[in-house]
Amino acid sequence: MNKKRIVIFASGRGSNAEAIHEACENGTVNGEVVGVICDHAGAQVLERARRWNVPSTVIELKSFENKAAFNDALLEAAVSYKPDLICLAGYMRICGENLIHAFPNRIINIHPALLPSFRGLHAQRQAIEAGVKVAGCTVHFVGTGLDDGPIITQTAVPVYDDDTEDTLSARILEQEHPSYVRAVAAYCRDELTIEGHHVSGMHGHH
Repeated sequence: MNKKRIVIFASGRGSNAEAIHEACENGTVNGEVVGVICDHAGAQVLERARRWNVPSTVIELKSFENKAAFNDALLEAAVSYKPDLICLAGYMRICGENLIHAFPNRIINIHPALLPSFRGLHAQRQAIEAGVKVAGCTVHFVGTGLDDGPIITQTAVPVYDDDTEDTLSARILEQEHPSYVRAVAAYCRDELTIEGHHVSGMHGHH
């Protein structure tokens, strides 16, 4: 089976990006990272891309007169890499509808909460403030709303009474890398099927 072409969208340090790239390199994922698209010129993920010898494109909102022009440039960059799959890895923006329509069910995101609870920013803080006893991460296809779209896999972690946003974030992050890799691996084996809002094909990791 041909390796899937994966493009990573990232804004920051790119630790999930590193996990995906490593899984491609060691054969866990039948894919290769062919490009990184970043919306922040100083992001650490760009250093990683250089180390991997993977081309990267920086597209910053401030370089454009409006959001629409920015979204057009992002789409153009994404299309130029001819991706089979786009992985959002710490990408801090909502994808434009133009991107989502161009790559239907081919954009995957990881969110540090058990969706549909705690969408948006500071999900870990939201979980602590809500007093939940279980938190975790969700890997999902990207829909047109905020952190919606069909859920591929979820991994739960306990929340302890003395947890802070930082300690909970660290506990969730430990699970983010393997969860994301499992989901991307299943995608690259063509195992995921979407019917309505339901994704099947993630075996043994429920």
